[in-house]
Amino acid sequence: MTDLHKQSLLSSLGLVHVWSLEKPNTMTKAVNTSLLAFSCLFFVVLSLFLSVAEPQRQSLNGKWRLSNTSGSVCLPAEVPGCVHSALQLQGFIQDPYFRFNDAVYRWIALENWTYTTTFTVSAVLRAKQKVLLIFEGVDTVAFISLNGITIGETDNMFCEYDFSVRDQLKVGDNELRVDFRSPVYYAAERRKAHPYRVPPDCPPDVQRGECHVNFIRKEQSSFSWDWGPSFPTTGLWRGVRLEAFDLLHVVQVSPVPLYSDSAWSVQVDLLVDAVQATRSHVTLSVPELESEQSFPLELLSGKTKNSFVLHINSRQVKLWWPRGYGDQSAYSLLIRAHQDGVVFLNTESRVYFRTVELVQEAIVGSPGLSFYFRINGKSQVFSVDANMNALRVWGGGVYEQDLFYEICDQLGIMVWQDLMFACAMYPTEDQFIHTVREEVLQQVRRLKSHPSVIIWSGNNENEAALATDWFNIPASQKPMYVKDYVTLYVDNIKKLVEEEDQSRPFLVSSPTNGAESEQEGWVAANPYDPHYGDVHFYSYSLDCWDWKTFPRARFASEYGFQSWPSFSTLQPVSRRDDWSYDSSFSAHRQHHEDGNQQMLRQAAIHFNLPNSTDPFKLFTDTLYITQVMQAQCVKTQTEFYRRSRSEIVEGKGHTMGALYWQLNDIWQAPSWSSIEFGGKWKLLHYFAQSFFAAVLPVGFEDDDTMLIYVVSDVLEDLKLRAVVTVYSWSDLNPVCTLRSNLHPVSGGSAVPVFKQLVAALLAGCGRCTRLTCLLMFHLEDEGGIQHGPTNHHYMCSPKDARGLQKANITVSDDSGFSVTLRSSSVAPFVWLDVGNIPGRFTSNGFLMVSANRTVGFHAWRPTSAAELSNALTVTSLMDVYGAG
Repeated sequence: MTDLHKQSLLSSLGLVHVWSLEKPNTMTKAVNTSLLAFSCLFFVVLSLFLSVAEPQRQSLNGKWRLSNTSGSVCLPAEVPGCVHSALQLQGFIQDPYFRFNDAVYRWIALENWTYTTTFTVSAVLRAKQKVLLIFEGVDTVAFISLNGITIGETDNMFCEYDFSVRDQLKVGDNELRVDFRSPVYYAAERRKAHPYRVPPDCPPDVQRGECHVNFIRKEQSSFSWDWGPSFPTTGLWRGVRLEAFDLLHVVQVSPVPLYSDSAWSVQVDLLVDAVQATRSHVTLSVPELESEQSFPLELLSGKTKNSFVLHINSRQVKLWWPRGYGDQSAYSLLIRAHQDGVVFLNTESRVYFRTVELVQEAIVGSPGLSFYFRINGKSQVFSVDANMNALRVWGGGVYEQDLFYEICDQLGIMVWQDLMFACAMYPTEDQFIHTVREEVLQQVRRLKSHPSVIIWSGNNENEAALATDWFNIPASQKPMYVKDYVTLYVDNIKKLVEEEDQSRPFLVSSPTNGAESEQEGWVAANPYDPHYGDVHFYSYSLDCWDWKTFPRARFASEYGFQSWPSFSTLQPVSRRDDWSYDSSFSAHRQHHEDGNQQMLRQAAIHFNLPNSTDPFKLFTDTLYITQVMQAQCVKTQTEFYRRSRSEIVEGKGHTMGALYWQLNDIWQAPSWSSIEFGGKWKLLHYFAQSFFAAVLPVGFEDDDTMLIYVVSDVLEDLKLRAVVTVYSWSDLNPVCTLRSNLHPVSGGSAVPVFKQLVAALLAGCGRCTRLTCLLMFHLEDEGGIQHGPTNHHYMCSPKDARGLQKANITVSDDSGFSVTLRSSSVAPFVWLDVGNIPGRFTSNGFLMVSANRTVGFHAWRPTSAAELSNALTVTSLMDVYGAG
């Protein structure tokens, strides 16, 4: 509390009128003497008063009690947490991820559960004018009582709930009880009460999940998904606390920068819960930009939202830029509310200045519209994942915690933010709409100050599901579902988001045709049309090395291939008899129909499948080959999208985004991820470091012609040449080296710098054929300095390569956490693994065409060179063949 605030409160009690800021004169000496005795009493009263006046916060996190309806389970539970984590921590259940425990523990989600705690309230806290009991996250349907009195209920995992409880609180011990309903039975009851089907009723059988998740506002993937288990959790998943105050409680401060007529301003939304109505003033300032303004402030009793616009005087504003395009500058925004010169609210927030536009406009030489992001007026921004400047928070999960967005702000990571709706139709009765509106309002207010969030997307794949009839909806009923779709996403969510936040675009769905979908009534005939919007594309049967199978889209916001995680990730949740690709365990962990066989069929197009007679080695080799397949497939597809940014071919192209699916895992199982459960990098994630480099050479063949493009995401213009080195599969010495002429490369473009018929290229090297040779290439400027990583191009499938032999790779330890590899021959897909030691290598999964290569290791926990050396294994492609 500020001194002025204390003065204001004391003044209201008539206690500060004895204070004087003047020097004492002869007329006041007697008065000062007479007040000497009073001063001691005054400061005693002052100290007691200030202890009452200060707002107080009391955390209720920590140890609670958990029980089920029958009373057969009663044990301690940690808050924040969930029932599953409490049962595991107390030893009542094993690791839920172990083997088939997701099915064994299905009963947990079918029970009703109760959380209780006893907490002590002081007389000082109870004496406050208002006390709020705040639940930051309740999962999901619950009734809440305090000291035997019902104070409220919840039905939305994504909402914060607060209840005024001053009258129910007692000085001393208080009992708080939260009675949860089974999310599975609740969802089923809501469906039963609904007058018509809202598909899908249940997930596919292969997912082993629960039904009707679209009827409950909780994490949609918690009922199962094609990459995750069914764990419909229950519990207090975020914090619980008391907020006690005499004047007001600041609920949310949301500063949002706006740019108009070449000038910046900051819209500041101030959400306050006040004890009583107050008229005062608020002063906003950004001192570093010499900008300050005062505004009238009117607070009503209860929650009041006030919006103010602070005009920025300075034109020298430092902007927030995405990673690779500039700095992530920020400023301090000071907020002071005052009455008669007395400050009663003093808080600070961060403000970042940046603009973002979703550009959908005509393209010369192409039907349709563009689809790309213009940041701070720069149109060249290409959204990529995992080098890394963009992430998508997917609509079947949860809105991430504040720390996630703060880190993205600091690192310049752009966030595509879905709202939490995915792969389903949804009900639109009043109760559902009401809770969704509150959810959206809270989340937009919480997140809109983050510059990293560049777009809101209303849902994942729901337009596509409705347009292309995923759920076998009769034609006569489709208008009803379209009406529900528009009611939810357009009439409510879109309208609400755009009223609350004018600083970033809102997209109704993904994939979508964007502006074209709007023209077609929000559900396009073909939401996958590559001439518009964004595209999701998956194909597991076509050859993933053939770039002609991929759509030349405006923006590729989802694509990918499955792989299995490493053995060290699977081992803790399995037994020896599970370690077979054909085991019941392997089948149980695969939640995508025919997924395990799809991986093998795709791998077999270009690789011989592992053939060891040792069952365990066959299993681990197969895990490895799925990761090799995934990495090479996603590499090929991503490089195609990146080199298509500047081209229009047959009316298609100008691709300005590539976000592969998916970044991370939630359990130890096959999925599309590039990072395993626990954080270990798959081979794909190492590949992504290179194929998402800001400057990248991309090689491909078109009609027997070898081409190399320079892809540049940097803003400055470059002048580069391609340097192509031809190697024989059987020899580490290069066969020949070719250099192109220098070519100008504009910032934010993709241009060809090398073009030659394959036959002429191979003939010019003397002793090469498609089957005996491969290409390595990189980019150089006129001074011979390399730009970007070295890339490769296989002239044939590795399974057809002649001269490829098992490399004899030996390892020697260097100083620190690094090793030097020595190879006797060309070795594709060299994979270093240190088991369960957490960390990552500086490079991995690489093509080794030199006799020596040094690789470092970044450990994520204390370790030693000896521990790393003992754990290290090295595998290359030819190691997975043979009888060993």
